[in-house]
Amino acid sequence: MAEEHMRDARVPALAISGLQAWYGESHILHGVDLEVRPGEVVSLLGRNGAGRTTTLRAILGLVGKRTGSVKIDGVEVIDAPPHHIARLGVGYCPEERGIFASLSCEENLLLPPVVKPGGMSLADIYAMFPNLEERRSSQGTRLSGGEQQMLAVARILRTGARLLLLDEISEGLAPVIVQALDRMIRRLKALGYTIVMVEQNFRFAAPLADRLYVMEHGCVVEQFAAAELAAKMDRLHEYLGV
Repeated sequence: MAEEHMRDARVPALAISGLQAWYGESHILHGVDLEVRPGEVVSLLGRNGAGRTTTLRAILGLVGKRTGSVKIDGVEVIDAPPHHIARLGVGYCPEERGIFASLSCEENLLLPPVVKPGGMSLADIYAMFPNLEERRSSQGTRLSGGEQQMLAVARILRTGARLLLLDEISEGLAPVIVQALDRMIRRLKALGYTIVMVEQNFRFAAPLADRLYVMEHGCVVEQFAAAELAAKMDRLHEYLGV
């Protein structure tokens, strides 16, 4: 696994060029360009309605129509169906989490198919999320919001995905849970995962990101490295109101 990622290190894990997307007649994305290198954590910032979630969904082909270019590890997928894209090692954690209420915690974990070799075992997942091991027999409806969020992320780690698309994973959660998610992201980065985060919680997202993209009206209007964050705060305040 390590040799595979070293071999592909010069090829972007995700490269998007001129991406446009529609829901029905609604034209949401207007030529998005961004690149994510292997092992990076990249955050998409912007106000509600800026097109950040649609960008994640468009990467996977979960929009009505998309044009432009989306490459996963150098493979063009703009015309590929979602299940084919997932098999390239892409995992999506949507904002709504999608926990099956009638299944136990462990049954939820085991439900998604393995799409690529190298996914985490149950033992690996429980080592990273000890709360889930304690609640392995609990129904989805009996898990707290934080436990459901951890389960939603853990579920895609079993599949073999190495590019993780995380949508608002900290939303509505207590500070202590947000701190646990912070540690989780740092651990996944240390393990070589590539992560694209959509986050409204700037204070959670900014310290984790290697690079940040700011979106407005379906376009990328600014991009910068984490080291430039302090110098860009005035501009970010204009864009985000932070």
